[in-house]
Amino acid sequence: MKAFIAALFLSIVSNLAIAAPAQAPAPRQLPDFSELVEQQGQAVVNISTTQKVSTRAMPQMPPGMDENDPMYDFFRRFVPQQPGGPGSPDARSLGSGFIVSADGYLLTNAHVVDEAEEITVKLSDKREFKARVIGADKRTDIAVLKIDASGLPMVKFGDATRLRVGEWVVAIGSPFGFESSVTAGIVSAKGRSLPQENFVPFIQTDVAINPGNSGGPLFNLRGEVVGINSQIYSRNGGFMGLSFAIPIDVAMDIQSQLRANGRVQRGRIGVVIQEVTKELADSFGMKRPEGALVSSVEPRGPAEVAGIAPGDVILRFDGKLVEGSGDLPRLVGGTRPGASSIAQVWRNGGTRDIAVTVAELNDDLADPRRSRRGGGAPEAAPQSNRLGLVLSEVTPQQRRGMQIEGGLRVENITGGVRSDLRIGDVILAVIARGKQTPVSTLEQFNGILSSMEPKIGLTVLVRRGTNQTFLTLRVPNGQDAEK
Repeated sequence: MKAFIAALFLSIVSNLAIAAPAQAPAPRQLPDFSELVEQQGQAVVNISTTQKVSTRAMPQMPPGMDENDPMYDFFRRFVPQQPGGPGSPDARSLGSGFIVSADGYLLTNAHVVDEAEEITVKLSDKREFKARVIGADKRTDIAVLKIDASGLPMVKFGDATRLRVGEWVVAIGSPFGFESSVTAGIVSAKGRSLPQENFVPFIQTDVAINPGNSGGPLFNLRGEVVGINSQIYSRNGGFMGLSFAIPIDVAMDIQSQLRANGRVQRGRIGVVIQEVTKELADSFGMKRPEGALVSSVEPRGPAEVAGIAPGDVILRFDGKLVEGSGDLPRLVGGTRPGASSIAQVWRNGGTRDIAVTVAELNDDLADPRRSRRGGGAPEAAPQSNRLGLVLSEVTPQQRRGMQIEGGLRVENITGGVRSDLRIGDVILAVIARGKQTPVSTLEQFNGILSSMEPKIGLTVLVRRGTNQTFLTLRVPNGQDAEK
């Protein structure tokens, strides 16, 4: 009887244990950054500079950008301008930086010390030193400073390539002059390409960054520097949830060159490129949009000498994948001048490898993207074609002036074709079924057009001023544009 009661009791307890709901896992706590700040905060410095008011009245903007341009407030630099009263000879601005060697080398942003007449570095222990600029690179916004000190605390370096989107990161700096301020957030995205910035794959975060944080370090939770806070997206000059940091591997490569040579060497191959859209990919017979589309090549430049031509899509460079057009300038720029690299290109429905010798980028080279409006009066006013385009053949005089062998000038756009084509553009070639065909007569162009189905978009190579670009022409609802 006792054995029966004991067995019954054990059965009841077992059933209750099975029926009992599983205990919910303890909620995860937010990370504690205090130890990181204590260990690494001593290597973060405050930087103040003195400049002439006349030379630093406003933050620098891209050349030619008007104040009414909607991009004017985009990515405003962090350095607050605080000019004195009337007649004041100088202005003070604040930024941040961090110590990368115990003997007094520091990293910050180039725009923090740009045109500075005097630079003062203040350590976390309140000591102050005058600093000199070892070198600065405006293209990546990196500057190397030196102070006469030894035995300084220095940061640890991390691997920015191992950062994951969603990972916690911490910034330490001097926003609005409030020294050693700590803010935290997560990595929002990696490899961002920003306007006017072709050589940096930015780390995007939602860490609160404000004027004065510029040049300060971005840490991972292991207390390693993974980036340098450089830019923000702002409509009012303050933090709006979007901040961008330069990956530390990019910064350290730049600082090594600046310390060794006082300047940075970058590669160039002499091409103007554009993004490959879905429509362009279809026109070139590609399975998906990828790579960088070559819209024009520099005459007698490295790319032209190697055999790269407009219409080629560069898929890989030096063995590295070119996912989008923004990847190519970074890959080419990071190649040492004189090196022979292999460019894998998509041409006529297949890939081929082309060896190209990389030249050195000269900062004084004219920007080929700046174009002027093409001109020339038409000899006749032909009728619009099925796309609603009025075209005329380019005269021999116009060909010589533009240094082209053929082409058709857009005189008017009368139909409902959807594209970025403009009056005055010159159509140099048509891409159909993955093949690029130069055009020089209306008969030739219309023959290609008539052989295509109405619903299929047509891609053309266009000369606009001194620039070339590929455009896709589409007719709404697949209907002919002419009435």
